[in-house]
Amino acid sequence: MALKRSGAIERGAAAPSKVAAREEADGASRAWQRMLSGRRLDLLDPSPLDVEIEDIAHGLARVARWNGQTIGAHIFSVAQHTLLVEEIARRRVGALDRRLSLALLLHDAPEYVIGDMISPFKAVIGGAYKAVEKRLLNAIHLRFGLPPDLPDEVVRIIKAADRGSAYLEATRLAGFSAEEARRFFGPCPTLPQQMEREYLTPWPAEDAERRYLDRFAKLAAA
Repeated sequence: MALKRSGAIERGAAAPSKVAAREEADGASRAWQRMLSGRRLDLLDPSPLDVEIEDIAHGLARVARWNGQTIGAHIFSVAQHTLLVEEIARRRVGALDRRLSLALLLHDAPEYVIGDMISPFKAVIGGAYKAVEKRLLNAIHLRFGLPPDLPDEVVRIIKAADRGSAYLEATRLAGFSAEEARRFFGPCPTLPQQMEREYLTPWPAEDAERRYLDRFAKLAAA
C-alpha cells in the first residue's frame, strides 16, 4: 500500500548520506540499516529525512512481543500491540486528539530498527540501549510533526495504556498468572469482550502492517 508522504518534513532527491561520508572518512564499521524503501538509517545520528512510515509498519509487523513466547499461529507483533495500546487509551481518557493518537501509534516505533527487547534484558544493558532508542524516537517524532519530548501528561497516558496492554498480553498470550501480571504491570484494563478477542488474537504480519498503515493514513488525513 503506497501512502503519500506526510508530516513536518518534505523531501526532494536523496542527499548523500552522512553515515556514508563518515565511513569513507574514518573507515568506521557499518552503523546503519538499509530499509526496504532504500533509505539508510544511521543508528548513531538518525535523520528524520531517512524515516518512512512504510518501513516502520513493515518492521513493527514482523517484530515479536515477548520474544515470540506467545500462543497462536502467528507472533503477537509490536504493530498489533501499538493499535491495542491506542484502544486502551481511548477507553481510559475518552476522545483522543490527532497528536495524541499519533504519539500512541509511534510510541514503540524505534523497535522497527532495534527490535523489541524484553525489560529484563534492557536492565542488563543499561543506558546504551535507552540512548539509541531515544535518538531514534526523536527523529521519528520530528519526521511526523511531533515534538522530540512529549508533554508529561501525554507520556503518562501512553505509559498507562502500554502497561494495560502488557497485562492483557501477558495473561492472554504469554502464560502469566493474573497475580504476576498485576505485580509487574498494574491493574487489568477493561475492554469489551469482542474488542479483546479481536486485538488479542495474533494477526498475520501482512494484516498487522496493513492495519497500522491504515490507522496512520487516517491520522495523516485528519
